[in-house]
Amino acid sequence: MFKKLSKLGQALMLPISILPIAGLLLGLGGALSNPATINAFPVLDQNWLQTILQVMNAAGDAVFGNLPLIFAIGIAAGLAEGDKGTAGLAGAVSFVVFTGTLGILASLFLGEEAVVDTGVLGAIVIGLTVVFLHNKYRMIQLPQFLGFFGGSRFIPIVSSLAAIIIGAIFFIIWPPIQELLVVAGGYIAEMGSFGSFLYGFLLRLTGAVGLHHAVYPLFWYTELGGTEVVAGEAITGAQNIFFAQLADSSHTGLYTYGSRFFAGRFATMMFGLPAASIAMLQTLPKKNRKKNAGLYISNAFTSFFTGITEPIEYAFLFAAPWLYVIHAILDGLSFFMADILNIRIANSFSGGLIDYLLFGVLQGNASTNWVRVLPLGLAWALIYYVVFRFCINKFKVAIPGSEVEEQDVDSSSSSKDNTLTEEAQIIITALGEEANIENVTACATRLRVSVADNQIVDKDSIKKLGASAVFEVDGGVQAVFGGKANILSQEINQQLGTDD
Repeated sequence: MFKKLSKLGQALMLPISILPIAGLLLGLGGALSNPATINAFPVLDQNWLQTILQVMNAAGDAVFGNLPLIFAIGIAAGLAEGDKGTAGLAGAVSFVVFTGTLGILASLFLGEEAVVDTGVLGAIVIGLTVVFLHNKYRMIQLPQFLGFFGGSRFIPIVSSLAAIIIGAIFFIIWPPIQELLVVAGGYIAEMGSFGSFLYGFLLRLTGAVGLHHAVYPLFWYTELGGTEVVAGEAITGAQNIFFAQLADSSHTGLYTYGSRFFAGRFATMMFGLPAASIAMLQTLPKKNRKKNAGLYISNAFTSFFTGITEPIEYAFLFAAPWLYVIHAILDGLSFFMADILNIRIANSFSGGLIDYLLFGVLQGNASTNWVRVLPLGLAWALIYYVVFRFCINKFKVAIPGSEVEEQDVDSSSSSKDNTLTEEAQIIITALGEEANIENVTACATRLRVSVADNQIVDKDSIKKLGASAVFEVDGGVQAVFGGKANILSQEINQQLGTDD
């Protein structure tokens, strides 16, 4: 099971790699173009600046708003055994059919305004379904009169039919789950500091599958977040109250107690998860750290600066769901501690440095107790670093970049006289020509080839091109080429006419 989850995480690395820049665009654009932020800081109210910020916000939101679709495509294409382009298309079509099915059923039975949002979880189910159907039926032969729809063309069709059935099933099981979250929210609101812990824990836990959107609005915008009179007007909802107090020039003292539904985010997002990202980088084999440093450091920066945490969380969620539960517990404790310490910082978007400065530091310590975030955050950074480093090392969590190869390939040992095209031709010949080659793929450092007959493979010719190891596996061979493996795979597939 853990190996399968690891493969799922690897399949999602391409879509995950776009999240840091999307997070920066969304975080900066969203926080600085928010009406409450502009009212508090009129210097931001410049047409040209707001145009830029709103474009940034829209660009980032386009990625995160379509994250389930991107994941469905990534899973389908990443785990397909061949013809990955068709698998990706089938993933996209199936997810659209899935959401369309949910939408029409919701409007028919729950009302026109009803929405059933399954988030990333629905995308994962669709993606895995498409992979199963694709790998099983992509070579199917239909009767002659239906021959046009055989082979890979059959996959989008059968996947779409399956998506309708899955959509109907989710329509039955999902609304009760969402209703349960609403009921839980009512109890949490009445539990004081322990309720703050449960809120943070539940918010983070449901965030793994995109269900957090059913949790936080209950507290941000309804009576569950409190009701207070501000400037003579009764305001409900934690965020509404905070921004009303922010706009009230006569307000004195600490901001609303409802800020407990925000304040716990800063220690986790600015300190805890960035430290976890650095810990993950340092658990990688030394030879893998340099080439993966950009990913983990940019993820840490994105979380610290904007509060966008998905790039870090998706790096370990699929490989070790239990570690995500530990993360959710720590995040809940962050909310608990912020409540105990009377930290009164809210946010417009997330718990990164931008909102910390705008709604904490610049409002004054007398109104927010923003100074107390610093020692709490440093403690959280230490806790996250130790916990993640210990767990990943102890349980060998397969995070991105952790794959251990027999040895690095010394680029100087590769043939300097051959072009990439020539090297691919040599490998094809060494593998027994096109007739013996069934499938060519690559992981981070290995060229993985399925062949009809292992006995006719010339391993020595492949080694002479710079492969540090060439060995037989069930149904094929693997050659360790280091970072060059991926481009060799693409070149070989292009020459064979099998590139997707």
